[in-house]
Amino acid sequence: MSSSISSWLPWGLTATAIILVLVQGVIHGRRIRALQATLKQRCDTLGRELHATTSGSLGVGQRLVACERQLHDLKNTLDEMRQNDPLRVSYDEAARLVDLGADIDDLMNTCGISRPEAELVSALKRRQAA
Repeated sequence: MSSSISSWLPWGLTATAIILVLVQGVIHGRRIRALQATLKQRCDTLGRELHATTSGSLGVGQRLVACERQLHDLKNTLDEMRQNDPLRVSYDEAARLVDLGADIDDLMNTCGISRPEAELVSALKRRQAA
C-alpha cells in the first residue's frame, strides 16, 4: 500500500499545484477586470473634464479677442479725439512756448488759455526741466 501512495503522491501534488495555479489565475483575472473598469471610469471622467476645460478655454479666448478688438477701437477713438481737441493743441503750443521762454501773460494771449491754466503749464514744464 505504501507503494501505491508513493506512486500517486506526485500526481496528487501536481494536480493540487495546477488547481492552485488555476484558482490564482481566476483571482488575478477578476482583479485585472476590476482595475480595467476603474481605469476606464477614470479615463472617461478625465475626458469629460478635459472637454469642459477646453470648451471653457475657447469661450474665454473668444471673449478675450472681442475685448482686444473693443480696446483697439476705443484706443483709435481716443487718439482721434485727442488729435481733434482744440484745447490739446493750445496746451501743446503753450508747452512749446514755455520751452522757448514765454511768460504766463504771453501764454494767455497767444494760446487763449486762462491764467491758472497758463501757470499750470508753466509749472509743469519747469518741473520736467528740473
